[in-house]
Amino acid sequence: MDQAAASAAPATQAAPGNLRANALGLPSVLFCIVTGAAPLAAMIFNVPVAVLGGGYAAPAAFIIATIALTIFSVGYIEMSRRVHSTGGFYAFITRGLGSVMGLGNGVFIALCYLIFTCAVLGTMSYFAATSIDTWTGIDLPAYVYMAIGLVVMTSLAFFHIELTAKILGVALVCEVLALLILSAGIIGHGGGPDGFEAAPLNPFDLFDNSAAIAVFGAGATGIAIFGAFWSWVGFEMAPNYAEESRDPKRIAKLATYASVIGLGLFYIFCSYMFISGWGLQGAAKGVNAQFSGDIASAWYPLTDRFVGSGLTTIFEALAITSSFACAMAFFNTSARYLYALGRERVLPASLAKTHPTHQSPYIAALVVGAFVFLYCLGFVIDDSSTEAALLKLGTYSPLLGVLGILFVQAVCSVAVIKFFLTEARDGFHWFKTLVAPVLGTVFMVGACYLLIANRASLAGAGDAPFIKYLPYVAILMFFIGIVAALYFRAADTERYESIGRFALDDELSHDPVMSPEFAPIRT
Repeated sequence: MDQAAASAAPATQAAPGNLRANALGLPSVLFCIVTGAAPLAAMIFNVPVAVLGGGYAAPAAFIIATIALTIFSVGYIEMSRRVHSTGGFYAFITRGLGSVMGLGNGVFIALCYLIFTCAVLGTMSYFAATSIDTWTGIDLPAYVYMAIGLVVMTSLAFFHIELTAKILGVALVCEVLALLILSAGIIGHGGGPDGFEAAPLNPFDLFDNSAAIAVFGAGATGIAIFGAFWSWVGFEMAPNYAEESRDPKRIAKLATYASVIGLGLFYIFCSYMFISGWGLQGAAKGVNAQFSGDIASAWYPLTDRFVGSGLTTIFEALAITSSFACAMAFFNTSARYLYALGRERVLPASLAKTHPTHQSPYIAALVVGAFVFLYCLGFVIDDSSTEAALLKLGTYSPLLGVLGILFVQAVCSVAVIKFFLTEARDGFHWFKTLVAPVLGTVFMVGACYLLIANRASLAGAGDAPFIKYLPYVAILMFFIGIVAALYFRAADTERYESIGRFALDDELSHDPVMSPEFAPIRT
């Protein structure tokens, strides 16, 4: 079957217990993963963080992150073309580094996506509570909107993945349009007080940036670069939809490159517009006003000035929908990790059950919903104020989630190298499967270091136990899977040998119209 036919193939009824086959084309997969990065929310939250560290050179931090993540993606994509499994990182690392490392990272990444779902849900509830109060005078605490959002997400997870993809697609298009309208307004006015300068695009200006030092007292380049890296969390989710996409080899490659490079160019452009709107010296002052509580967001004075208050209201509304779409994307990926772990009996096998009509991993989705509820409940009990939804749940938790994702990406790069030097020698390429993964490992480890070293400044609460012990919590999460794998190796050899080996059968995956059968692949 040719590529065009494959792309047009309708969704097919999957065998009992399997996910819905041929459900997602390239646009749908892009909607599912790019909304995980939440472009508008990433710009609203992370550009000010990048300015905090790098002043007017914040766009240069996004240039560096784009290059680093593109290089990482080269080896990651080569692996995704060989191993098609909803297990994503879990399956890749197992095939490259063995079952112990595979399960350690599989449990770790599943927990990180779960925690990220909780964090973004908290952010969404904060913006919903504050914005609806401003618009209508209805003053409800953030946890009410948190509960509503969780119910909606869990309900959507029961239905076909196409439905969720369409909802995420609408949210994504609205986010992009809003940011482009603001950018057009800034361009139409000839920029801010300094017009359009080249300095924000110069990576060397990230170091000892005079504008950042004048306002914040010291420029922390690590904060700027990490703020940029943070904006891509979610781009790596394409392989998790392999079993539901129409052409896994082609779609994983295109979706990953499109999301990394496309988001990178978009982020560089939008952050440059932000700096140009405020001016080289004014950007840091605007961000400082946001962090001191004088304004809700450093973006809103720009929307007011260059377009009008109507766009500011749209930004406020999209901050809610963008956060919800982001949380929904992570919710879906979390459910698919639990589904993969349940299918291999690492977790209870009931997690691998799919809905009889929709072929969605509905049991896993219910478990994700329960975890998110309990995690968020703990934060609400600790501090039920609306501000805490953003300042604690929405700030502390993402740091843990991002740290885990960056670490697993580093390990995955090592797994790619090992896989193509041993099991898949026929696919070895000096750059794609060796040099690029080596560089990817260095970049991801470096980003982990930046997070750990700057976690107190990023959280704004260095004395909080959650932040102080964050690296040790991450290590504990990783060792949960390691201990489980070692237990299975000693007590249940058959289960141990199945860890991370479940993937689409390569021969059947060539014909996307066929209802795929699944087979464990042993190495």
